[in-house]
Amino acid sequence: MYPAEIVLPMKAELTDGGFDELLTPEDVDNTLAKEGTTLVVINSVCGCAAGTCRPGVLMAVENAQIRPDRLTTSFAGFDVEAVNQVRKHLLPYPPSSPSIALFKDGQLVSIVERHQIEGRPAQVIAQHLISVFNEHCN
Repeated sequence: MYPAEIVLPMKAELTDGGFDELLTPEDVDNTLAKEGTTLVVINSVCGCAAGTCRPGVLMAVENAQIRPDRLTTSFAGFDVEAVNQVRKHLLPYPPSSPSIALFKDGQLVSIVERHQIEGRPAQVIAQHLISVFNEHCN
């Protein structure tokens, strides 16, 4: 588990941007059980999370005309039980952090895995997410 002094500023990047934290398995299940759309960002300490994932997600939600009903996040290696529960909802996809998932009415409709984040500019991730929002968040 990562120390809080390292993780908390990285968590704040998303929570300051309007994301609610999923801290327990119950938080995950209760949130994903709701009608509508839920964006879940599995945050991470890695460089691609800092350089492209978090900035790309924030660009997308700030610039999209159509947004998910709920913006949520959980931190890999810190919110361990919550992340494990999110990953159950992401099956058959393997564990990936960072990753970005969109659920609609509790069903996974889109996922961006680490290998799709690494090496891509934040703007590309944002544009992809905006297109996903336009398709599923209406």
